[in-house]
Amino acid sequence: MDDILFLAHRVPFPPNRGDKIRAHHLLKKLAQIGRVHVGCFAESDEDRAGEGDLRAITASHRIVDRTKPLILAGIEAVISRKPVSLTAFHSNSLKNWVRDTIAERAITTIVIFSGQMGQYIPDDFAGRVVVDLCDVDSAKFENYAASGQRVWLNNREAQLLAGQEEQLARRADATILISEAEAALFRSRLKSAPSANVQVIGNGIDAAFFNPNAAAPHEEINARSGPHFVFTGQMDYSPNETAALWAIDAFLPCIRRTFPGAELHIVGRNPTKRLLAQDRAPGLTIWGEVPDVRPFIAAADFVVAPLMIARGVQNKVLEAMAMARPVLLTPEAATGIDARDGEQWLLCMADPDAMAERVRTLLSDPNAAAKLGTAARQFVLDNHDWGAMLAPLEALVGAKGAEAKDAA
Repeated sequence: MDDILFLAHRVPFPPNRGDKIRAHHLLKKLAQIGRVHVGCFAESDEDRAGEGDLRAITASHRIVDRTKPLILAGIEAVISRKPVSLTAFHSNSLKNWVRDTIAERAITTIVIFSGQMGQYIPDDFAGRVVVDLCDVDSAKFENYAASGQRVWLNNREAQLLAGQEEQLARRADATILISEAEAALFRSRLKSAPSANVQVIGNGIDAAFFNPNAAAPHEEINARSGPHFVFTGQMDYSPNETAALWAIDAFLPCIRRTFPGAELHIVGRNPTKRLLAQDRAPGLTIWGEVPDVRPFIAAADFVVAPLMIARGVQNKVLEAMAMARPVLLTPEAATGIDARDGEQWLLCMADPDAMAERVRTLLSDPNAAAKLGTAARQFVLDNHDWGAMLAPLEALVGAKGAEAKDAA
């Protein structure tokens, strides 16, 4: 195998948020296949601290600080008639490094992680190109606009990103989506690339790390009566913020009418001002960033994921299932995970009364929650091991360009 160029929009270390977790495991798999050269962006000291880990696994790398203010990226996007997502991740320094690396190394394959990085594929590159879009970003921005969020801006972003996704599908030997549902949606939106090779590689889970025997319940939470409901995630991400606010405003008061000791715990970095303003609500604790999310999951009677907008596969759901906790989630949060309602999780519309009833029913049977959690963990072990998830990647990366396009 010759050399592989891997371009990601964030440093894949530490693997502590959904996109970085997937990029991290993709990189580890690629490093088993061949020599890997990585170009990526850093947004924080934590990202930059991952350079040592990146150096240990790569033949060469380049980390570029992403310091461009969003308002400047927006101005550039309007002038250039490009998506804000692309201008926000544009760097002449990284572009030059990509060209130099291709010229100096035996790069036969470029692997792109996230559509923003597609702009770095040179027009004259003759090797294989594999693009992992994860999910359909253009559809996500359409959903934002439909929900009333920055309607003009999000509609513009959706339209321009759809064009970018179309171009990448035509250019790539294989385009990867995170679930069959996302792949079907992506195919349905293609106009000029109907024969694009669209493949599915789902998200995996490190079940040895997310193991109920590997982390004790959080002592402070465990000492209180509960029941305890935990919601995890990057809390400045709009769908997570919206879901957390719904859980605070709608679900928590409802569940406390049935269980007066019920508590909701919001766990994840960068809680927004709107979330922090709620921190004194009865039964609510907003923990913010924590060094290890597992004790919070272990202390939960239920992990909740009441997402209204979601794309791809939710790592938060797989992590909770791997920890053998009962998961109460909406259909949006269930996308891409083929678990069964009532057997491996509890699926419910975003209706606080209906959710409260499902909680009451489960808690009325002392053995039901443990049985549900055990089945959830076994489902993850059987269906979402990272090794099994990434097995198709080797063929996509190692096949000849024409063969890869015919692989569908």
